[in-house]
Amino acid sequence: MAKKVISSTDMQNKTDLKNYVQNVINGNQRFENVFQSVSRMILDHPDSIEKVTVNGRSTYDFSVFRAGKKHIIGMYDEINSFVSFVKDAAEGGSSQEMAFVLIGEPGNGKTYFVDFLSGLYRNFVSMPGNNRYTFSFTNLDKTGRYGKIKEIESQTYEDPIVLAMNLFEEKANNQEFLSKLGAADKQIETYYKNYRSLGSCSYFILNQLLEMYGGDIQKVLDNHITINKVPVSESRGTLTGKYAAKDKITSSAVDLLGDESISRLLHLADSDHPYRFDLRRGALARVAGGGIHFADEVFKNKRDLVQVYLGVIQNRTIEIEGYRWPLDTLIVATSNNAEFARFLEEKEQAPIVDRCRLTYMSHNTNMRLQEKLTGFALGSLEKTTFTGKKMHIDPNLNYAISVAFILSRMPASDKLTPVEMMKLSAGEVAGEKSIRTLAEVISELNTDPDITKRFGQKGLGHRNLGRAIQMLLETSETQEGECMYAGDVFNAIDKVILDYVQDSNDRIKYQNDLKLARKLYRENVMTSIFNAYMDEPNAIEKDVMNYVNMIIGIDAKNLGSDRLWTYQDPQSKKLISIKIDEKFINSVEERMGLKSNEQKQSFRTTITKIYGQKMITDPNYNFMDNNNLVKAVTDVRLKSDIAGAGSLVGALSNRTNEDNQKLYSRMINSMAGKLGYCKTCAEKTIEYFCTQDDAN
Repeated sequence: MAKKVISSTDMQNKTDLKNYVQNVINGNQRFENVFQSVSRMILDHPDSIEKVTVNGRSTYDFSVFRAGKKHIIGMYDEINSFVSFVKDAAEGGSSQEMAFVLIGEPGNGKTYFVDFLSGLYRNFVSMPGNNRYTFSFTNLDKTGRYGKIKEIESQTYEDPIVLAMNLFEEKANNQEFLSKLGAADKQIETYYKNYRSLGSCSYFILNQLLEMYGGDIQKVLDNHITINKVPVSESRGTLTGKYAAKDKITSSAVDLLGDESISRLLHLADSDHPYRFDLRRGALARVAGGGIHFADEVFKNKRDLVQVYLGVIQNRTIEIEGYRWPLDTLIVATSNNAEFARFLEEKEQAPIVDRCRLTYMSHNTNMRLQEKLTGFALGSLEKTTFTGKKMHIDPNLNYAISVAFILSRMPASDKLTPVEMMKLSAGEVAGEKSIRTLAEVISELNTDPDITKRFGQKGLGHRNLGRAIQMLLETSETQEGECMYAGDVFNAIDKVILDYVQDSNDRIKYQNDLKLARKLYRENVMTSIFNAYMDEPNAIEKDVMNYVNMIIGIDAKNLGSDRLWTYQDPQSKKLISIKIDEKFINSVEERMGLKSNEQKQSFRTTITKIYGQKMITDPNYNFMDNNNLVKAVTDVRLKSDIAGAGSLVGALSNRTNEDNQKLYSRMINSMAGKLGYCKTCAEKTIEYFCTQDDAN
């Protein structure tokens, strides 16, 4: 006779252990440990794994972390370490008896990663088929030993299958119980791989009930066992819970493990009853039924709490006065570099470090990803002034902030400049320097025993970025102009460096990086000004691509006396004719300091090679990441069109005659109408262009 399949919706109304076990046997519910659940959540996601190249090294990306409005940005190495850790634990490896610890500077995303992971897991467990269940002992007031206590839920949210595997003293009897309900030998073997004994109070209550019914397990199941759904609650700390390190006076092991409850003692007839300990008062019991425990700044805790963590990590049990409650918990912790270094100085604390999988989390070093993070920091909601008027955001603001913060994270190197490192990390062109050079630099830096000297480990963090935006917002210029002008953010970042960076050497480095960022911002402004002058958003991009196509076509065999070269556009696939202008080509190359024919030919070969490589993978590639080339083309076009940038500066600065005023007004309208500026930031950007600020 076919077994009845019970839906997960029906399960919520079922109270019988046998029905639940049959539901698991039929595959409508799962019995798995937390590592298996988290591993399945990550790896069973649609198109879950993608191979990517990060800093010249091949690695994997997992789509579950990239879904949602404010998803995880970057963190490729850290996510790979975490997935490997969880997968190893799910397959019974040594990671089962370890905690996963993220160590790094403040503001680099450690806590955000764990919070995001916890949110993913809560959503995952809320889905039908992934729900977690536990059991309760009911009608206890009728036994005469529990006073007015009518019901006791498993304090550690033990799975009903764990109860089924512990109903009888003999393992064979428990296996027979499962077998009679329809479990195959292979299924029973699989369940027993996740075998755990019952917690002290569950074991104590079960034995009391069996004694009361003369060992009749069926009567116990019929009269006193109900199956409940484990609540998924962030605010109650069930399934995913957080314990933040407190100061030495207010912190206590009670916060983690729980404590003796006076109110329970008044009801219990047995003074030695383990239920007198209220485990739910502690953070661990609430996540013990297949949950995630987040230990924030774990090494900041006082020594006795760290010892509690050692016991919990190693033995996966809550232990109070000899009573034990097994846990099924993934423990993820964070720590900043300074606290971890202080902890390591205490040599006797080595055992807990041995029980941790340490992952050193660096800052994000990818400029393109940083622009997304900066976008998160700027916020998706519309910003307003103090008086409630709509606030505009300068289109250059994100770039200005991102480049300043990324450059602060680039370490000193003899092989690469900070700008070259920044470009290569973002997968962009950095002159003749290759990604292989960056990989070598990172490899050398990452062998340093001093963690803070490794690639991306030092720099201005996300909190400092938030502070810079706050300081920009509070200035009278921003409020009165009703615009967050990009040029003003550098002063805000400088103030953050002065106020929040304690180390004098770091301060000097970050201020030098800020000067580089200002220079790159100026080059960005030059491009915007040229586009505004040409009244076309992509004017400079077209001229850059014209140069690239000219140097490819200059040696073409089918080039006639008219110097026209016809090629197929990789984006539109249409045939396009272009006139080779050698004067323009030479002017661009001279602007880049290429004097001899050998230098020019070498540069052209490099550009042609990049073009050939990029067009295969990215037909929309436009060479706009090559700052030197973009700047040179901009300068040449400004010179040829309006007798030099100096003349444009003069025209825009001196608006006493009608022609200059018309040019100024036309450029303001173009910037506001086509380039995303408002009147305030358009005027300020032109004013900045007319100065010599940050020119060198």
